[in-house]
Amino acid sequence: MFSLFVGIDVSKDSFSATGLDSQGALCFSISANMDSQGFSELLKAISSNCNDLSAVIVAMESTGCYHINLFSFLTSKNISTVVVNPLLISNFLKLSLRKTKTDKKDSLTIAKFLFIHKDSISQFSISQDTKDLRDIARERESLCHLIASTKNEIKRILQSTFPELESICNVFTHTMLNFLKEFPSARIIKTAKPEAVANALEMSCRGRKLSISHNDIISAAQSSIASFSVAKELILPEKISTLLHLMERLDKITEILSSLCKSMMLEELQIITSIDGIDSTTAATFLAEIGNVNNFRSYKNLIAFAGIDPSVHQSGKFQGKSRISKRGNKHLRRVIYLMAVNVIRVNAFFKAYFLKRKQKGLPFRKAIMATAHKLVRTIFAMLSHNSFFHVKENSL
Repeated sequence: MFSLFVGIDVSKDSFSATGLDSQGALCFSISANMDSQGFSELLKAISSNCNDLSAVIVAMESTGCYHINLFSFLTSKNISTVVVNPLLISNFLKLSLRKTKTDKKDSLTIAKFLFIHKDSISQFSISQDTKDLRDIARERESLCHLIASTKNEIKRILQSTFPELESICNVFTHTMLNFLKEFPSARIIKTAKPEAVANALEMSCRGRKLSISHNDIISAAQSSIASFSVAKELILPEKISTLLHLMERLDKITEILSSLCKSMMLEELQIITSIDGIDSTTAATFLAEIGNVNNFRSYKNLIAFAGIDPSVHQSGKFQGKSRISKRGNKHLRRVIYLMAVNVIRVNAFFKAYFLKRKQKGLPFRKAIMATAHKLVRTIFAMLSHNSFFHVKENSL
């Protein structure tokens, strides 16, 4: 199918490209800048060695953002281009006894990897639509991390300005966050008129049901052990504004993720969400990271891709502790863990499986990972056979 195999090593300002023919012999090796002239030089080198661009396959390592423009340029010329996990190239390089490392050597290594794995190249390919879905899913994950970090900072400040508040209410409701923007410390609440505190709380709730009264807040403030800090009283409202903005962005991008996934993979989304405990957001994130399930020959490949496959250290009579390898896709690994925790909590089938593994002596976290394996095997079978979740008798 392919007669020219091109490996590209990309950096911020330049790239190196090496081409191999259908016999694995060297055709060309060039280095160029990451600009329009450099892209033209690459296209010229490819065209001069293969008249039919549909017979060309190009591979490059994932480099965060530096490879994206070159990837887009090549795909716009209808050249099949794949982005390969750097870990695969690193492991492939270990097969060589030579330790020389240069950009040209790296591009040759990628080209050789591409040539050797030409029969299974579809496993490394990913469409632009799937890339967009994955970018949105990862942006959502990044926002979740920022929100968690900002919440921790707010908690830390409240430990100084009003430590008792967390024990009487949830400080991260919209009502309490908006109230704390006006009254960020026990000191300010104590010195304010009760009517002002009551009005601020009522305005903050905006029609929502209040779980705490202004009298409760005033009483806690009057007996508070809070320390006086003007700086923290100024910082806290700004932190809260940041948190509210991040939460608004999260809602918007979650909606975008769900809508895009429904337009691309509606059937797959419905299949996964047929499992109680998996909502459309986590299902969409899972699908964004794996792309097409047909990219994986078996559930074992998918488990290894996520990095939740077991890693055992054994030498002679010594056998170390078994743990997950963590050598795969960390974003996929995270969403699988979240899905496993949720199905254990609400799904009778997976909860029973989790408890059974614990009864057999597995520690808590290992029992969760065993359930995660069971979940991945189940999802893989469902997606492969286009079937919805149902529990068979004696299936545990």
